[in-house]
Amino acid sequence: MSASADGTTARAVVTGIGVVAPSGIGADAHWRTVLAGTRRTGPITLFDPSGYPTRHGGEVPGFTADSYADSRQLVQTDRWTHLGFAATRLALADAGLPDRAPDPYGYAVTLASSSGGNLFGQRELQRLWGGSSRTVGAYQSIAWFYAASVGQLSIHHQFKGPSGVLVAEAAGGLDSLAHAARAIRRGTPVVIAGATECPLSPYALACQLRSGLLSDVSDPERAYRPFDATASGYLPAEGGAVFVVEELGHALARGARVYGEVSGWGSTHDAAHTTADSAGDPAQYARAMRLALDRAGVAAAGIDVVLPDALGVRRYDRSEAEALRAVFADRPPPVTTQKPLTGRAYQGGSALDVATALLAFAHDTLPASAGPDEVAEGCELDFLREHRQPRSRLALVCARGFDGFNSALVLRGSVPMRGETP
Repeated sequence: MSASADGTTARAVVTGIGVVAPSGIGADAHWRTVLAGTRRTGPITLFDPSGYPTRHGGEVPGFTADSYADSRQLVQTDRWTHLGFAATRLALADAGLPDRAPDPYGYAVTLASSSGGNLFGQRELQRLWGGSSRTVGAYQSIAWFYAASVGQLSIHHQFKGPSGVLVAEAAGGLDSLAHAARAIRRGTPVVIAGATECPLSPYALACQLRSGLLSDVSDPERAYRPFDATASGYLPAEGGAVFVVEELGHALARGARVYGEVSGWGSTHDAAHTTADSAGDPAQYARAMRLALDRAGVAAAGIDVVLPDALGVRRYDRSEAEALRAVFADRPPPVTTQKPLTGRAYQGGSALDVATALLAFAHDTLPASAGPDEVAEGCELDFLREHRQPRSRLALVCARGFDGFNSALVLRGSVPMRGETP
């Protein structure tokens, strides 16, 4: 680990949270949905899904892109990037930082991505093959690109520090925070991290259906039920969360509120493709969790709560439960998931889990899990059935990406402010 200017090890803390998700716009709206346990999935409205077996998903309610992006950005970019603009602006405001970086080379942006600008690409491809011009617009080459959001945010906010994109499907949302912590230890004071996603377009849905992992249950209240005996797959969702990750000394010097610290992380890979019959490698998944715990200097018994990947596919849920039991043995911590409320937003969903964990510590409340109602065989975990106060203020957030990605992140809540005792 590198050292900060005063010779101490640099610590990466979260000082701003921006949420734009089916659970609401803003961290407060998201937290209210989590506490109420209200499902926000429903019929897809961004296009007509009537010809598809999956017709429900999670959409951001009341989102108007022109509230967060100017007319030029709206023309040049996709809804996925518009969601990123919104989440970033909310995170900066929450952290008490200006919209434009006062020290451009001291600010970086590293987000996770996977599918890119789906709606923009859909429109342009339809114009190419169905329109009279047989052309695509000038911005097709950049709007669909998986790095578009990072590039546009860097330009608009003048983030000129070491920036990049993490691509590991759902696991990328956690990898982004890990990369931000490493950048801070290398000397960058402020890093924008997290992820948004917008996988709701005809072509994008067709691609997702090919995996065979989406739920085709017509009742959105029962369509996405991870770890449940009736689990039938997941519902896709848009949105996610973006964070201001800051070097602790830098945050304290300006009197910033600190939500928590990115204490440890681990990533592994199964070296195998996701297929109709696969379930991931629980040993590699467990190894990612142990790496995160070891790097945080935390024993498994010290973890207060686990937020799992919660895919909602029976064999994957059993595999995840097996990995958690391998790590925690006979002392399993409470497990809570809110993904059934929002749908699975891929890398945006794991970032949203980080937001939930940090808000739980900020509000001194671990939220009850949104299911399962009837625990599936092999998924016997200690699901949190009621809200309760945290004890150790340590959370383990876990995520798996298709084709073998495994990531885990340890968050430590309530970092002491100005020498106060936690």
